[in-house]
Amino acid sequence: MTEDGGAITEPAARDLIVGAVSRASVSGQEAEVAEFLRGWMAGRDFVAHIDASGSVVGVRGSGPITVMLLGHIDTVPGHIPVRLDDSGVLHGRGSVDAKGSFCTFAAAVSGLESAALSAATFICVGATEEEVASSRGARHAAACYHPNLVLIGEPSGWEGITLGYKGRLIVKIEVRKDNFHTAGEGSSAGDDLTESWFRVRQWAAQASGEGVFGRVQATVQSLGAESDGLEQVARGVFGLRLPPHVSPSLAREQLSAALADLESLKLDFTGEEAAVRHERDSPLARALRVAIRQHGGTPIFKLKTGTSDMNVVAPHWPVPTLAYGPGDSSLDHTPQERLDLAEYDRAVQVLRAALTQAVLKQAALPGHAGEA
Repeated sequence: MTEDGGAITEPAARDLIVGAVSRASVSGQEAEVAEFLRGWMAGRDFVAHIDASGSVVGVRGSGPITVMLLGHIDTVPGHIPVRLDDSGVLHGRGSVDAKGSFCTFAAAVSGLESAALSAATFICVGATEEEVASSRGARHAAACYHPNLVLIGEPSGWEGITLGYKGRLIVKIEVRKDNFHTAGEGSSAGDDLTESWFRVRQWAAQASGEGVFGRVQATVQSLGAESDGLEQVARGVFGLRLPPHVSPSLAREQLSAALADLESLKLDFTGEEAAVRHERDSPLARALRVAIRQHGGTPIFKLKTGTSDMNVVAPHWPVPTLAYGPGDSSLDHTPQERLDLAEYDRAVQVLRAALTQAVLKQAALPGHAGEA
């Protein structure tokens, strides 16, 4: 181990993240990186395998407390040439979102000492298809495990602790109308689709609460229209980010009512995820807060306006949960995606210390016996 900007550099941990980012893994094509990660963990005292969802799973420790470290190993499309520049910054798709976070998990757990490993069983799951609506890996994990503590791998910055994410609803609208002369009376398919968007946006403003996390965000994901001379067809996809007070079912009900008089519309709602917000004083949050301070940082609690696998597993795992991982989330999905490996090093050390503290304190509680 060497020192790098105040953080301890572990060559094996850096080899892990460089190797993971160097292997392309667009959603649905994660097999190569999953096998690489399985091999890395198997060589470091994990019991490792690829599960039925294609996710890589590494288990270390034998204690009664079950700690789930769920990250995702798929990425959005868009090749970024992988390179490690002279300043120690790793450029490449997935470096931030979110291979950096999963590698932080695996590297931190790989260095845990016997006391922590006797107190808890640590399960690292590198999940598939998080970047698409299926969330295949997380849904499979939710059905298979019953953890006592949960960490979700998403970039928060090494000093950041993410407590919650907004929910989601995708509104797909199709309009079909007979073709007519533009000088005639009536509305076109495009007119009706445009009117539907105005109403969706108006509903979002009316349904919004206070602050950024309380606001309903509405965006146009796609718009298009075509005609074969006999029929006009217009299609739109609108994305909604929902705060905790607006459930997907409530949004669906109210939007259906708001659009009901536009009889030409065919509505389809998909991608439903409820918002989630966890407590800031959970055992995990306290341990991570202490560890961040021990390593010279100032803990920052965050609420994110996107969604993550936290939304997927929260209904199944009603236990202390937070998201953690190095990197600047504003670089997610961008051509500039990159991660400073000195920050990655520090995140590994912080997480290792936090995991140790959390499970040892949990184990010391009367009658814990691994109960959530």
